[in-house]
Amino acid sequence: MTSLPPPSAKKLGLVIDLDTCVGCQACATSCKEWNTQGYSAPLSDKNPYDADPSGVWLNRVHGYEVKEQGREQSRIVHFPRSCLHCEEPACVTVCPTGASYKRAEDGIVLVNPETCIGCKLCSWACPYGAREYDDSHGVMKKCTLCVDRIYNEHFEPEDRVPACVKACPTGARHFGDLGDPASPVSLLVKDREGFDLLPEMGYKPVNKYLPPRARRDAMTMKPVELPKGDGSAFDRLFAWADQVLSRKMIGTRGDDTDYSGKLEG
Repeated sequence: MTSLPPPSAKKLGLVIDLDTCVGCQACATSCKEWNTQGYSAPLSDKNPYDADPSGVWLNRVHGYEVKEQGREQSRIVHFPRSCLHCEEPACVTVCPTGASYKRAEDGIVLVNPETCIGCKLCSWACPYGAREYDDSHGVMKKCTLCVDRIYNEHFEPEDRVPACVKACPTGARHFGDLGDPASPVSLLVKDREGFDLLPEMGYKPVNKYLPPRARRDAMTMKPVELPKGDGSAFDRLFAWADQVLSRKMIGTRGDDTDYSGKLEG
């Protein structure tokens, strides 16, 4: 079985904000696009246009309906799932060939496809379901933290992040060194009380999740009074503009004339 390297000072990983994730799947599709031509290439698909498609996805997003305590109305929480790059990963120690390994320099967990025999022991050992078996190639694949991207000196510094982080439209995904307590990601976890996934398992995942905030709506927020005019020139100007625009909107809504077939080229 494969042994683990000594704990590394540098621990690269992701921080995922469950409050701002909208489940748009941009992280999953960008991950697929980048990795199907990178370190894990190719990420095969089977029957992609049939009724029952399947394939290798290194990042998946699940949606769960949950209820907040004291509220009748439920909400949807979107939960992205990928490899957590654990400090003590069972997927590595169970591997009989050393194909699954943890890098000593930055803590990233990878799979060497040249030595993987597809025995699936790592997928059985991983409690997070982060391993994906590629039927077409007979090997196991997983999130690489875009290791071929984050160290690529041909990229601008702001682009040296995993593809999923770069693609997220709401800023729900953050990347950095969680081994440095002063790093932005570590401070974010501390400020938002980030948590480990299944800490009772003892695998010490590096990736962290930020919990959803309490719902903010008319039931929980106090009404805000609009500022009153002070009679200044700017105030009178805006009041006049509001009246003019309001009249135009009313006139537009009241115009029911049918102009179909009367457009001139």
